[in-house]
Amino acid sequence: MRLHRDYAARMSLLPDCVCPVDGTRVRTSLAWCCPVCKGPLDLDYHPTPTPLKSLAGRVNSLWRYAECLPIGSPTLSLGEGRTPLVPLEGAVSAKLDFLQPTLSFKDRGAVLLAELALRLGPDRVVADSTGNAGTAVAAYCARAGLPTTVFVPAGTSGKKLEQIRAHGARVAEVDGDRAAAADAARGAADEAGTFYASHVYNPYFLHGTKTYVHELWEDLGGRLPEVLVLPVGNGTLLLGAALALRELHGAGLIGRIPTLYAVQAEAVSPIAAAWRAGARDLGEPVQASATLAEGIAIARPPRARQILSVVREFGGDVLTVTEAEIGAAQRDLAGRGLYVEPTGVACWAAVAGSERWGARRVVVPLCGAGVRGAFAGAPAASPGAGPA
Repeated sequence: MRLHRDYAARMSLLPDCVCPVDGTRVRTSLAWCCPVCKGPLDLDYHPTPTPLKSLAGRVNSLWRYAECLPIGSPTLSLGEGRTPLVPLEGAVSAKLDFLQPTLSFKDRGAVLLAELALRLGPDRVVADSTGNAGTAVAAYCARAGLPTTVFVPAGTSGKKLEQIRAHGARVAEVDGDRAAAADAARGAADEAGTFYASHVYNPYFLHGTKTYVHELWEDLGGRLPEVLVLPVGNGTLLLGAALALRELHGAGLIGRIPTLYAVQAEAVSPIAAAWRAGARDLGEPVQASATLAEGIAIARPPRARQILSVVREFGGDVLTVTEAEIGAAQRDLAGRGLYVEPTGVACWAAVAGSERWGARRVVVPLCGAGVRGAFAGAPAASPGAGPA
C-alpha cells in the first residue's frame, strides 16, 4: 500500500465504524463490512452543524459543511453539490441533482469515498454499479490519481460505460445480473491493498448524500419543507437525509422535522412489500419485473432494515409508481425543460397530480441526467438483485 507520510495522524482523526446489527466496532480501514455478520457499516460520528450565518463566503461545494463531514481538510473536489432548487407545480419544488459534475447525485458520496481512499493509500480501488455510481467513483478516483476498476453487469448502458472508461477506469463486465457484479467486486475487494468504494456498504458515502438536506436547509433560509420524497433502491439518499435531519434537529437549527416518503418502482419494490406487511426487514424475495428505473431496481437492498426504520422514524410511507407513471413523468419533465433519466423522475411520478400533499411544501430530487438513460417508451432494463 502507498501510505501518506502523515498517514497515522490522518487516520487518528477518522471516526470508528460500527455495525448497526450487532454493534461490532471497526477502525476505518480497507475493511468494507462487519467482520461478524458481513453487513454494511455505519459511522460512530455525531457532528454539530454550524449556524446558517457562519456559512456565508464559504467554498461553493458540499465542503462548505465541513463540520458535518467525517473527513477534515479535504483535498479533492470537482465542485459537487450546491444544485439549484426550482419550483415545479404548486407547492412542489425539485432539487436538480442531475446537475452534478458526473450528472447524478452519486457525486455527493463518491467525493468522500475518493477522499477516504487518498488517506488509506490503497494499491487499487474497485466499485460495482449499473452506471451512475461507477461513473462517479471513476471520475473522483481519476481526480485523485487512484487506479480503479468498476464491475458492471452485462448489458449496462453503453453511454455509461463510455464515460466510466473515459475517466480512465477499467470496466469489468460480469456475466449475469446486478448481484453477480456485486459479488465479483466484493471478491476483488478482499484482495490485499484494495479499497472497495461501495456506495452501499461504506458509510462515508451516506455522509456525502446527507448534504442534499443541508443545502435545502441553507437555501430555504434555515427551514426545511414539510415533506421530502426520495427514491429508494439501496436507500443511500434517504439514509443520508435522515442523518442530516438528526444533526440539524439535535443542534436546534430546525424545529419541525420533515416527513420522509420513499418511492420505489412497482416492478421492483421489496421495501414497499415489507412496509405493507408491517415487517421490520425483508421477507421472502419478491417477484421482480423489468423497469425503466434501473437505478432503483434492487431486489435485496443490504440496508433494508435501516430504510424501513427511517421511514417509520420520520412518519412517512413507502410509495410505488408504475412504468406508465414513470414514462409520463419523464415526458412531463422534459416538456418543462428538464431532461431526466427514468430513475430520476420516480419521485415526481409519485407526487405529480396527487392530492395527498395538500398545501404542504414538498421537495423531490431529480437524480440523474436523461442523456445517459432511456427515454419513455425505450426497452426496459432487467432488474438487479444487489447493490446499485
